[in-house]
Amino acid sequence: MKKFAALLALSLAALALAACGSSSSSNTTTSEETAGGSAGASKEETSEGGKEAEGGSGGTVKVEANPEGNLEFVQKSLTAKAGTDTLEFTNESPVPHDVKIENSKGEEIGGTEIVSGGTETATVELEPGTYTFFCSVPGHRQAGMEGTLTVK
Repeated sequence: MKKFAALLALSLAALALAACGSSSSSNTTTSEETAGGSAGASKEETSEGGKEAEGGSGGTVKVEANPEGNLEFVQKSLTAKAGTDTLEFTNESPVPHDVKIENSKGEEIGGTEIVSGGTETATVELEPGTYTFFCSVPGHRQAGMEGTLTVK
């Protein structure tokens, strides 16, 4: 059994490294943290400087992978404004991650490419409602790398 577990872990690690890709672009907007200080602490990010912006369409939604390489996002819940939103994902760890968004029907509606040691952005059309954001690298979501996105 130990050999099987070790083989499975090694296979997942090899698959994750093979999936590693990198391109980097950045779009910066300030955001407000509601909790922090330790690995696994929950943070909530909102578009447009931590507050719901008035007028216009969408905003920037920031998501960060655990910088120590743990299979978790720093944020467990996010809030965004409906419209065309920029998803800004930062992964400073060497472990490859991405962030994808799915609607309440379980349909993937957009997300970033896989990145390690950098930032990746994507544009997503968001309607008001509740979504799930997650890492699509095999095994990462199952390990708990997901959260809730509320769009107003």
